[in-house]
Amino acid sequence: MKVLHKDELLMAEEVLLKHLPKSLKVYGFLYGINRNKPNTLEVVVDTWPDFKVIICRPDPKNKSSLEFTKEVSYYSMDEQVLRKMLTEENVIDWSSYFQMAGFDVSHASLLKEVSSNRRVNNRGFTLVNLLYLPDCSHLITPAFDSELESRISSLDLSHVDLVNKTWKFGGDEKGHRNITKLISNFPSCCITDGQGQPITWILMYDYCAMGMLYTLPEHRGKGYAKVLVSIMSKRLHAQGYPVYCFIEEENTVSYRIFKNLGFTEDPSYRAAWFEFNY
Repeated sequence: MKVLHKDELLMAEEVLLKHLPKSLKVYGFLYGINRNKPNTLEVVVDTWPDFKVIICRPDPKNKSSLEFTKEVSYYSMDEQVLRKMLTEENVIDWSSYFQMAGFDVSHASLLKEVSSNRRVNNRGFTLVNLLYLPDCSHLITPAFDSELESRISSLDLSHVDLVNKTWKFGGDEKGHRNITKLISNFPSCCITDGQGQPITWILMYDYCAMGMLYTLPEHRGKGYAKVLVSIMSKRLHAQGYPVYCFIEEENTVSYRIFKNLGFTEDPSYRAAWFEFNY
């Protein structure tokens, strides 16, 4: 096992670029880290430079990591190497609550087996589709007028409470801290009302996926979300970010929005979030 540092992280990003879309979550983390976005992660691989497994885990030396939900993400090109890292090497702290976030659901049985052998309980948290836009030529842009265009803006810190209370996984202090970090350091986009207050918004997570798409109930059915996703996608592509999102399987409304805008997916791939020590 090896912990990666600056130049190595850049090299790892280049390797993961060749394994899109399945590597997108870890690639997104490295993309942010390599562009000095704030993070609380440590990145480890099985061997270097020809790694088969790369893991993003909370940095034990960074006290700020305790302020956020404990998450581990990985990308694996070899399930046997992954098994070895999870069982024989101390790559993950199994002693307290954490989420295995955005992993290939085909590894679910392996993760259940490893955790069971350690007498650590586990449960599925959510199952998601991975949708992505290879380039903007695939994007189907909805028409909108200049009046709506004049109301397109970005979120600021005065909007944290609004986003936090409407976010499915927010509503608490950790959610507030996370949203504050995202709005302060990553792109966001919103449509405002006549008083300048957001009525539809979308953010970017620290792994560079679009998320938290939300429209206030009284403003739904007007196509605002389509416009916002389209504009955000163009902005992210222009700035060099990967353009993708995870959508929960039961969220058919968001799934249709992204698919109708030209986003694609690997039909054989699903990602999942699991909880351990819950």
